Amino acid sequence: MADPFAWLKPALKTLHHAQWYRQPTPSGAPGAMVSVGEPPRPLINFCSNDYLGLANHPKVKAAAIHAIEQWGTGATGSRLLSGHRPLHRQLEEAIARWKGTEAALVFSSGTAANLGTIPALVDQRDLVLGDAYNHACLKKGARLSHAKFYEYPHNDVAALAQLLESYRSQYRRCLILTDGVFSMDGDAAPLDKILRLAEAHAAMVLVDDAHGTGVLGTNGAGTLAALGQSSPTVIQMGTLSKALGSLGGYIAGSQDLITYLQHRASTWIYSTGLSAADTAAALAALEQLQADPSLRHALRERIQQLEEGLQKLGCPVLPHPLPTPIFCLPAPDPTTVLHWGQKLQDAGCWVAAVRPPTVPFSRLRITLRADHTPAHIEQLLAALAVLLKCC
Repeated sequence: MADPFAWLKPALKTLHHAQWYRQPTPSGAPGAMVSVGEPPRPLINFCSNDYLGLANHPKVKAAAIHAIEQWGTGATGSRLLSGHRPLHRQLEEAIARWKGTEAALVFSSGTAANLGTIPALVDQRDLVLGDAYNHACLKKGARLSHAKFYEYPHNDVAALAQLLESYRSQYRRCLILTDGVFSMDGDAAPLDKILRLAEAHAAMVLVDDAHGTGVLGTNGAGTLAALGQSSPTVIQMGTLSKALGSLGGYIAGSQDLITYLQHRASTWIYSTGLSAADTAAALAALEQLQADPSLRHALRERIQQLEEGLQKLGCPVLPHPLPTPIFCLPAPDPTTVLHWGQKLQDAGCWVAAVRPPTVPFSRLRITLRADHTPAHIEQLLAALAVLLKCC
């Protein structure tokens, strides 16, 4: 009898040959210093998306523990059945106030928010336009919708305008998808220009602000706030799992939009509600980041320190139009970037070596945290200086 899984071993060999094979690395509790590997060793953590250091904050942990004691561990059902808790409403109201929208809806993850929202808004009668560097879940959501989907070159507003001129009139609805801060490059979308185009062509815009949320703008409200932009055409998506140190995602927008998604977003309707612990942790983190601006200020100081240090080293860093905590150092190929990553670990720094097919070209991806010290940044810069001399 033929083995229906005989193709797996050759497929895995191909992954190894292409240097695409990956395995998760065990690590300890989140922090600027983290224990990595087996046996564990302490490294400076430049891999984390816990940008404000809130995942291990005493008030955030206390809120999660209290919520478990009051509500238990699991929501035990979808929000429309038995899984809705007062905490969910409190968090959604807090997000809406923070983002300056009428309402918000919390999902079990940022990916779930995008995969549920996009197909709820558009279908085969509609048009979706997306940045080529968008996060994978935006692209997957566009394909799941069965809408006609075109990608435009990264941050190329002229190309987006041409697509709108050529195709918008042929479709019922149009949805433009873009990251606010691009997760693998650290640059920001030209949202002012995108929003103007959207309003001119009666297009909706969904901004995935997973990596701008909590970091940019007044009170950490995100990329739109940092750029001074607002529009009735915009849908704000974000995560609770990065700067807010918890788990989950959200959509913020008009009350009509949120009510519609409660009836049409399958990943919200058919998923168990976010746990009480995660919900309470996100709410406490949101309160903490708004009450304590020193977290964002400390992060910005480390961003500036690393930018200036990389410039002195002559590193080929991608432009940084906003103070985002993500830095991309291009590498010529997967083998080289893996070698660089190991050398940095040998120097005490844990830096992600990212390769295709996750990204179009190999790179070191450095992410900063508010609890990094100036000495942590200097140690990374010293390690990079040695690495560049060897190359």
